[in-house]
Amino acid sequence: MAINVTTHQPDGAAAGDAAHGYDAPDLRVFVIALFFIFGGITSLNDIIIPKLKELFTLDHATSMLVQSAFFLAYALFSLPAAAIVRRAGYMRTASIGLVTMMVGCLLFIPAAQSAKFEMFLAALFVLGAGITIVQVVANPLISLLGKPETASSRLTFAQAFNSLGTTIFPRVGSSLILGGLASVSAASLSGAALVAYRQEASQAIVHTYIGLAVALAIIAAVVWTRRNRLNEEQDQTGSILHAFSLLKRPRFAMGAACIFLYVGAEVSIGSVIVLYLMQSSVFGISDQAAGNYVAYYWGGALVGRFIGSYVLTRVAPGKVLAAVATGAIALILVSANSTGTLAGWTLLAIGLMNSIMFPTIFSLASEGLGKRAAEGSGVIATAIVGGAIVPPLTGLVADASGSMQFSLILPAICYAIILAYGLYARKPVREVEGA
Repeated sequence: MAINVTTHQPDGAAAGDAAHGYDAPDLRVFVIALFFIFGGITSLNDIIIPKLKELFTLDHATSMLVQSAFFLAYALFSLPAAAIVRRAGYMRTASIGLVTMMVGCLLFIPAAQSAKFEMFLAALFVLGAGITIVQVVANPLISLLGKPETASSRLTFAQAFNSLGTTIFPRVGSSLILGGLASVSAASLSGAALVAYRQEASQAIVHTYIGLAVALAIIAAVVWTRRNRLNEEQDQTGSILHAFSLLKRPRFAMGAACIFLYVGAEVSIGSVIVLYLMQSSVFGISDQAAGNYVAYYWGGALVGRFIGSYVLTRVAPGKVLAAVATGAIALILVSANSTGTLAGWTLLAIGLMNSIMFPTIFSLASEGLGKRAAEGSGVIATAIVGGAIVPPLTGLVADASGSMQFSLILPAICYAIILAYGLYARKPVREVEGA
């Protein structure tokens, strides 16, 4: 699944190759913008969960299907997206992903008209498919757009903009989506009145995603005009399913499992923040006010990535991973066993602990893969499906126990396993690939 580049370059193609990097500053801007967009749109799930929960009078577990529908796309589309890159190239595939995201946003229109929860899940699934395609493109492409020795700094910088999107979008989304909740409760309505209420109340969601669809259409068109900027020659040999043979390597397999657990834990906590803070024992505030606090959770990841990029140059990544996982567990224990301001802010502070987990787990798992690093990236992207599985399980625990605090035990277990992986992978490995 390697990407090769010919020495001949058509007019307008970026200078350079995959081994030495492409000199394409304009493309770096576009890729950074992609990180910002798909990060921000993903974080909006935390805002629409309480909205849909109220509209359709759902329990915690059922409302978490929002995340399941969205993140299921990673399991189904990560490797196919890599196959599309092999045939169409990075920029064309990015355009395909953006158009798919646009279609997903537009599907919120018929979802609102139908007033059916399942239709919203379908729209989120298509949106998640588009984001999966874009993310499969963005992670390796940002590494290629410059000198290889500065690839990690570019990736960290791009991920900071991803965190910036997850910080800004929830605050705007809270105002647009949760701010539109009516005083009447869906639970008090039935029949035609209930359908009419759901159609009317869901218009706030529709208007938000229509605006996103327009923005995505413009960006897709601009990216398409740059489709020939990279002179790529794709390697068509081998099956993409061969990538799963990497799971025979314990370090890689454990890393992929930890990506599954990390995304599941991060999304679970992000999904419960609004309802958690609304509890009288915590902040006791309205849904819109609680929605504004989601930005602090994702903002912690933004700050932590800048701090982490410095710390990781001086401390072994495995040790840093173990330290932040320990911090996340400690914050969960404090939040679950306290009330008021302390309970709320310790939950939000977990975002700071999350900041370096994904890139650090990714790098530790990929270490020593050599020429098969691209295949490993596809498998790891598939593991992001943890965001589809762990949140509903967290919701089930909350429903069964009657306590949102107790349901945090599931993310805590995820972080405990990540802590163990950090200790296991704290020493670097030799490059063992080539076979």
